Amino acid sequence: MRAARTSSVAMLLPVAMAFSAGCAGSVKNMHEMPADTADPTPAPGKALLVFLRPSGMGFAVQSSVFEVKDQRPELLGIVAAKKKVAWQADPGQHLLLVVGESGDFMIANLVAGRTYYALVTPRMGAWKARFSLKPVHKADLGTQEFRDWWTSCTWVEMDQSSQEWAKGNLQSIQGTHSEYYPKWMEKAPAERPELLPDDGVPVR
Repeated sequence: MRAARTSSVAMLLPVAMAFSAGCAGSVKNMHEMPADTADPTPAPGKALLVFLRPSGMGFAVQSSVFEVKDQRPELLGIVAAKKKVAWQADPGQHLLLVVGESGDFMIANLVAGRTYYALVTPRMGAWKARFSLKPVHKADLGTQEFRDWWTSCTWVEMDQSSQEWAKGNLQSIQGTHSEYYPKWMEKAPAERPELLPDDGVPVR
């Protein structure tokens, strides 16, 4: 009987995973933008970085992304499944943090007047979803896969509740940074994800 039950669970697992892959997450502490919203472009003197979460895996859990400045995370957006968030960034190098059950990091080297892309990629943790940031490199931008990522996500933007959420969870967020940043720095440089200056698309 136990073997039959295990077999049934194994058969249902791919179905559940396929179902979750198509699920959009509920949006909390962010503002959903109209479907006909025009794609943003870099503001004068700025670079634009778009965070995309095309996967429906872990759709019940939102991920939050931050810039770390002087060891202090500053909220850039909360990204639910099938959503995308744009950040107007100063040019230069930035340390970015994504938070779920754990924390993970990415370096972004940005040039003014260019648009960059990064994936928020979920993986299952012990209690809820964990997330990583994956740079979308120049070679990936013209692929069908990237176009599918882009069209599967709709825009959200921060509002007052976003900042209130960040303020209320500041101690936990800082604790996540303090716990996971040393572990990330223990990795070889080649294993730390990084957006390169040439990965951005120039404004035309």
